[in-house]
Amino acid sequence: MANVNLRHPQNINGDFYVDTTCIDCDTCRWMSPQVFYQLDEQSAVYHQPINQTERLSALQALLACPTSSIGTIQTPKDIKIAQQSFPILVEQNVYHCGYHSEKSYGAASYLIQLPEGNILVDSPRFTPPLVKQLEKLGSIRYMYLTHKDHIADHQKFADHFHCQRIFHQDDISTDTQNVEIKLTGSEPFQLTPDLLIIPVPGHTRGHTVLLYKNQFLFTGDHLSWSDDLHQLMTFPNFCWYSWTEQTKSMVKLANYSFEWVLPGHGRRFHGDIQTMHQQMQMCIKFMENVHQMSA
Repeated sequence: MANVNLRHPQNINGDFYVDTTCIDCDTCRWMSPQVFYQLDEQSAVYHQPINQTERLSALQALLACPTSSIGTIQTPKDIKIAQQSFPILVEQNVYHCGYHSEKSYGAASYLIQLPEGNILVDSPRFTPPLVKQLEKLGSIRYMYLTHKDHIADHQKFADHFHCQRIFHQDDISTDTQNVEIKLTGSEPFQLTPDLLIIPVPGHTRGHTVLLYKNQFLFTGDHLSWSDDLHQLMTFPNFCWYSWTEQTKSMVKLANYSFEWVLPGHGRRFHGDIQTMHQQMQMCIKFMENVHQMSA
């Protein structure tokens, strides 16, 4: 729970606040931009909610915060409404799970609801309110893990839902050696007619992305939208395996069509196929320039 005694001094007066345990994961700022902003590599409240829409988004951010750094002075009587709002619909049958985990530095997790069984994309925090809501939406058939940084509470979800976990062999460690489906090699893997797993080594050696219906691309830490640069980006300071390989992976990924980029870290982006293609070319150009400057 957030500690009012650690309340960040730059919070505006009022009920909601952020304490100084914040790890600057950005979750609250993209979930509730009307309320939270960045300050000194942490988040703080710059505007107290003034209507039900703003209050709900602030409470959703509070629940999603991986370090429980967001608090309220008054015990929120409507917290159950916020709990029951998860997973939050993104579009069609794709949902944002919320309840980010500190184990994955606050990465977002998603749910694809399907008649034949739902797919959990990366691991959220295993917490009873979320589990209950996931159960209401149907069983979980697969738990797809983009890479080793976003596994969080995967074992607890596997034990509870008896789902099959999908993970690339090159990112497997002691904590994931018992996953049910181990991907190998560099070729795309067609899980179902609408679900394609594409290896994109770079950020980590075994990183993959998931393309659903040629519309939704779940990118883990491979690709995201940068509000600061106003373009799709990947980040050289957080490339743990190979920037050269990640650039090659991005060139390969640009051959696919999609309209949504749904990352673990960074911001989502939605655009038509032409806009997305242009954005991908800009991202590749940036990556090639970084490689040339470091050569």
